[in-house]
Amino acid sequence: MWGARDEVPTFDVPEVILMLCRTIRDAGGRAFIVGGGVRDRLLGLPWKDFDLEVYGIEASPLRAILERFGEVNTVGEAFTVYKVRLDGWEVDVSLPRRESKRGRGHRGFFIVGDPTLTIEEATRRRDFTINAMLYDPLTEELLDPFGGQEDLRRRILRCVDRRTFPEDSLRVLRAMQLSARFELEIEPETLALCRQIDLDDLPSERIWGEVEKLLLLARRPSMGLRAALELLIIEKLFPDLKWLVGCPQDPVWHPEGDVWTHTLLAMDQAALLVREHRLPKEKWVTVMLAVLLHDIAKPLTLKEEDGRIRTPGHEEAGLEPSRRVLDRLNIHTINGYDVRRQVLALVANHLKPAQFYKDRERITAGAFRRLAARCDLELLYLVAKADALGRGPASTAEAEEWFIERARTLGVEHAPPRPLLMGRHLLQLGMKPGPDMGRLLRAVYELQLDGKVTTLEEALQAARDVLERSGTPRGGPRSETSGNLLTDQ
Repeated sequence: MWGARDEVPTFDVPEVILMLCRTIRDAGGRAFIVGGGVRDRLLGLPWKDFDLEVYGIEASPLRAILERFGEVNTVGEAFTVYKVRLDGWEVDVSLPRRESKRGRGHRGFFIVGDPTLTIEEATRRRDFTINAMLYDPLTEELLDPFGGQEDLRRRILRCVDRRTFPEDSLRVLRAMQLSARFELEIEPETLALCRQIDLDDLPSERIWGEVEKLLLLARRPSMGLRAALELLIIEKLFPDLKWLVGCPQDPVWHPEGDVWTHTLLAMDQAALLVREHRLPKEKWVTVMLAVLLHDIAKPLTLKEEDGRIRTPGHEEAGLEPSRRVLDRLNIHTINGYDVRRQVLALVANHLKPAQFYKDRERITAGAFRRLAARCDLELLYLVAKADALGRGPASTAEAEEWFIERARTLGVEHAPPRPLLMGRHLLQLGMKPGPDMGRLLRAVYELQLDGKVTTLEEALQAARDVLERSGTPRGGPRSETSGNLLTDQ
């Protein structure tokens, strides 16, 4: 971050943005870079896109200016934002907005653009001081009416206006993810204010938008989860997770503490692992969600046996509470990837790598191939490794490394082997479509998973053998008296 107290970092604004700001100035207006972009540059982070707020020009002439630079798209019903693409940069341009709360929820605002607003009036509507700074790229002036720069230096997250802050309940979840992403401490009065705000007006997609930022952008998501607990987000939105707090574990296996403490440690390990493996977004959030939920049923299965704390069957028992959390987030597919199915499969099987390793002298290749049919073994490895490394002084990933090496050797780290025998092959043998065909295909595939069938020729011969034993001649129709094809399998 920057050095001297009065020093402003070099913002290095691209020339095309400067050209647009000059054109706005020449028309009698003033354009500021606002919001997260200013905050990020003060933290030394690169530009991602630009949000410009334009004072002194009405909407119609502003649009005409933008159309000189390229195609302009408009978004927003109550308040117009102009979107334009300049030399590869996404630029959102808007007027200062005047807003008032007239209804419940995030849609209950009346918003109108007003280029005559003062800077203090316009920035007072923002959520946190670190997001209420403006930068004039032409004069290189940083405007900071609410002390966001100092709060950023001190790593404090503070609301701008206690009177208007509660009007948008989403700001409570923004506090969660911002505190983690930028490692900020939530100022006590802001924390107390957030705890008083109801969250039941938030739709799932808005909740997921903030949770997703936590999972994708925070290097220490545990900070956001701790904040979620303090902010009462866990209690109000995800009560199944609240029971992890204080739930004891066997100190031999988990000397780090209760299930909540373990989950936080595992989440930070998962954040490191997904970055190291450069997973695409959909698999990244799959791993993070699975780690978050992997022990969610330990409080439900907790028992003491022979002086030891046990949670037998917590993997399978975790499916129902995990579904409730995924329902709250409305998680299904992302980029065509079935995140929901994979998360549930990873929760149900997260102990398998350690179990396979413990029984490695007897575990067969078939066991790996069958497990690969249930979930992606590379993702299972990452979930299990995060779990294993989230145990404080007891952390070790020897079992997980053995597991993934074996899966890769077998070529099933992402999917089970493709079936050698297909329906068209059985049609060529004279078999009619129907339930028996499906059962025969599954039977031969089981042989393939066990390594007893390794080529198409062997698969065809296995099918012929079953057909003959069931009374169906080779190449002919199934006999009336053949019975179930799999009775002797």
